Amino acid sequence: MVSNKNNKSNDETKKPVKKAKASSVSKSKSPSKSSKAKVAKDVSVSKNSSSKTIAPSAKKVDPPRLKVKFENEVLPALFKEFDYKSVMQVPRLEKIVVNIGLGEALVNGKAVENASRDLSLITGQKPIVNNARKSIAAFKLREGQAVGVSVTLRGRRMYEFFDRLISSSLPRIRDFRGLSRKSLDGSGNYSLGIREQSIFPEIDYNSIDKIRGLQVVITTTAKSNNEGLRLLESLGMPLIRDTRNKSNN
Repeated sequence: MVSNKNNKSNDETKKPVKKAKASSVSKSKSPSKSSKAKVAKDVSVSKNSSSKTIAPSAKKVDPPRLKVKFENEVLPALFKEFDYKSVMQVPRLEKIVVNIGLGEALVNGKAVENASRDLSLITGQKPIVNNARKSIAAFKLREGQAVGVSVTLRGRRMYEFFDRLISSSLPRIRDFRGLSRKSLDGSGNYSLGIREQSIFPEIDYNSIDKIRGLQVVITTTAKSNNEGLRLLESLGMPLIRDTRNKSNN
């Protein structure tokens, strides 16, 4: 009897051990949630990487021709001529403002639209509409009415517009003999008036509704008129030759 009891006790002690082993084996066989999440992430990353296409490298755009000329030829020449101590003292183009005055806008409602279209074709940039700041009874002008359109050019568009202006537009003026050397404001900024917008090759003469004039203001970093003139001359602006020294001799 004692032996039977001992056998039963041994069997009872062995059973939970077997269950524990089975449970441990089952736990080791079933993967954990964190491992499943990691596998899913790896699969998704591999799918995304395979589906992504490598974008072609953007083509390098050449700098404007006039900017290359300034950096290679004009800048060293002006540096030596005026004996600057630093390269940053050399005058350079800062911005160009092109403006069209529209006094007719008080009568003609489509004047602003047509002038904006012409100016955008000439400069390659959308112009802004300038409104009157105050009312003037003598001119029948009210505050807020459109009186003109203007564009401010900087950087690449500035150099490209200036290049087109001096190389193709100004030579198309009838009886053109050069630009005046006196149209500076004392700080090296040049102001130019153009009577017809049709001198620009971008404008189709048959598509314009009316001949309008433009004002072009070339702003430089020069500190004097002499420096500003030398900069514009070196860039190729067709100015009238200064013959005062020759006449005196």
